[in-house]
Amino acid sequence: MTAATVHPLIDRHQQTLDRAVTALGERDYWSPYPEFPKAYGEDAMAVGAAAFEALKGTTRLAADELVGPAVDAGGEVSPFGGDLDIAYGYRSADALMAAAVAAQPAWAKASPLLRAAVCLEILARINARSVEFGFAVQHTTGQAFGMAFQAGGPHAQDRGLEAVAAAFVEQTKIPAKANWTKPQGKRDPLQMEKEFLVRPRGVGLVIGCNTFPTWNGFPGFFASLATGNTVVVKPHPRAILPLALTVEIARDVLTEAGFDADVVQLAPEQPGEGLAKTLATRPEVAIIDYTGSTAFGDWLEENARQALVYTEKAGVNTVLVESTDNYAAALGNLAFSLSLYSGQMCTTPQNLLIPRAGIATDQGSKSFAEVVADLSTAVGRLLSDDAKASQLLGAVVNPGVLQRIERAEKGELGELALAPRAVVSPEFPEAVIRTPALVTLDAAKDELPGECFGPVAFAIAVDSAAHGVELLAETVRTRGAMSAAAYTTSPEVEGAVVDAAVDAGVSLSLNLTGQVFVNQTAAFSDLHGTGANPAANAAYTDAAFVASRFRVMEVRRHNG
Repeated sequence: MTAATVHPLIDRHQQTLDRAVTALGERDYWSPYPEFPKAYGEDAMAVGAAAFEALKGTTRLAADELVGPAVDAGGEVSPFGGDLDIAYGYRSADALMAAAVAAQPAWAKASPLLRAAVCLEILARINARSVEFGFAVQHTTGQAFGMAFQAGGPHAQDRGLEAVAAAFVEQTKIPAKANWTKPQGKRDPLQMEKEFLVRPRGVGLVIGCNTFPTWNGFPGFFASLATGNTVVVKPHPRAILPLALTVEIARDVLTEAGFDADVVQLAPEQPGEGLAKTLATRPEVAIIDYTGSTAFGDWLEENARQALVYTEKAGVNTVLVESTDNYAAALGNLAFSLSLYSGQMCTTPQNLLIPRAGIATDQGSKSFAEVVADLSTAVGRLLSDDAKASQLLGAVVNPGVLQRIERAEKGELGELALAPRAVVSPEFPEAVIRTPALVTLDAAKDELPGECFGPVAFAIAVDSAAHGVELLAETVRTRGAMSAAAYTTSPEVEGAVVDAAVDAGVSLSLNLTGQVFVNQTAAFSDLHGTGANPAANAAYTDAAFVASRFRVMEVRRHNG
């Protein structure tokens, strides 16, 4: 590899890398990736839409001798209607592992700085195609375009860059070389020259999810890549395209930088193959990143014993509503949080704990029934116009979500306070879109519900604020949570809920009444997940998420 190949990448991205490292320490807002389509050009929407349409009817990643017959995308059908009609080159597990192992040595020997520069070039090229990625995410996940563009594009890129920066910091904490001198009194000192070399663990396996393939996929993908591991990406069968585009771009950059393209590979599966299980237990796989169901996450943790397994699974996100000094804004914030992407987010609030005797507000005391009715009204008002509602709700991503909505509507989950309704999108009339259902329960007689992924929330009457705090903590400990929130004007209640959240192992949002919502986390500032409760064993992106993906080897020589 010549200096001319290497130095332009480092020179091109050194400033961004340095700024990203600084951002990790500052924890303020920062992003190098604009989050509005117009920032990518006046005609960016038209160009991106055309690029997405041109993908249909093509075969991706099929142009080398290791690739066998292309596989049908199978379930990759747009939730907004229509087949994507894209096929993907297929490699067997044996071929994937052989290629990954063969590509490892040169990538492992590259410096952490060069690997970071390669990763930043991949991200830069992905960023330039953000609108195209937005359409790819929209038509595989059911997110409305605005959310698909932001979460699947710039915000996912932020998380990828954050992982690269964190990985670079951890790899460079120990100097590459050091001179060691030990005084010996009257004798000559002992002198050693010591070299410290980063050794990656091996093959990283990224198992993608259906709802946020890039946002949840990029942290593990770039953390493993930046630390010298080769990466095999196993996408969800219904959301292959966004990660296939990622792999294509990565392979191009790696080739141009003088590395084997097989440092990164895509692993689509044949229908019913169960490839994730096969790959997860391969001895070559040393790292697994997974987002999805608790059942499969538990299976990975139990069976992929040869690998470090990072999981984000399901949880029950809880909100305590005890009092507020801005009742209307609190209801509006909750209504938006319950509605965003039809509740199909791992951070969406589900169980709302409200004292049976009611709450204190700036509009006077509100009974439990009034809070439930007013929240129902707020949701209804927010989603009253179908065109606007469809842009917030997106589409239902799979039949399981629709079944849960239907159960709530039938009263099978509890007393129905707010019935869901079908929304017709003017742009995509075939899309299945439903507004949230709100169900009421009483903690004195009803069992607290477990995770109910989708637009179904529960307003649960509790004995008191203290009872609510206790239930919040118990829920986090026993069922896990990716988020928690509370509304209170009481310093005593606030202190109690903060202590409970910290002890139980969940991040907490307090008194959100503005344009920040409990569903959302910001790269370089917020940690996504904690790794301290059953919902996830890792956090995007702390040192623990990256530091175990490599080890440091030492070479010593006498010096003098």
